[in-house]
Amino acid sequence: MEYLVVEPERVSDPGLRAELLDTWIAATDAGGSVGFVPPAPVHQIAETLDLALERVGGGKDLLGVLHNGERLVGMGLLVSDDGELSKHWRTVLRVMVHPKYQGGGAGRTLMQGLRQSAIDLGLEQLMLTIRDGSSLEKFYEPLGYYIVGRHPRAVRVATDDYRDEIMLVTDLSGAQPA
Repeated sequence: MEYLVVEPERVSDPGLRAELLDTWIAATDAGGSVGFVPPAPVHQIAETLDLALERVGGGKDLLGVLHNGERLVGMGLLVSDDGELSKHWRTVLRVMVHPKYQGGGAGRTLMQGLRQSAIDLGLEQLMLTIRDGSSLEKFYEPLGYYIVGRHPRAVRVATDDYRDEIMLVTDLSGAQPA
């Protein structure tokens, strides 16, 4: 697997969009915590992807992808909130690997690539959130992320199924919390 940064002028490539959309739909249908619940609402995912690609095309956000030699099989965004006081960090968003290509370190390769992209941008921290109940903290903690907060019942995956949203942060200098 190779990590690549998508250049802003490439976001209008229909092949890129098609492969990312396929990955997002497959990840959603497999139960991935990527913004939607199964069955994948294809139209909503397509709209959300288009908005993300628009921000990348405008230079606001960075899109990192995984390529397996044949196609794109994973993605993650470094999202800016455009505030003057938060230029030193970004949110990691929409991290996913197509279910057919999970295992074998693909997710780790993607996260290491996003980390290096953040360092290359001169950032000091990254933040991400996960949905409680999926044990994703076990994936992120060995990558240097630590839990800094919890928003109880922030995510409603069904009418009577609420999950906490857990916030994790990593310091790109390698410093750990006190």
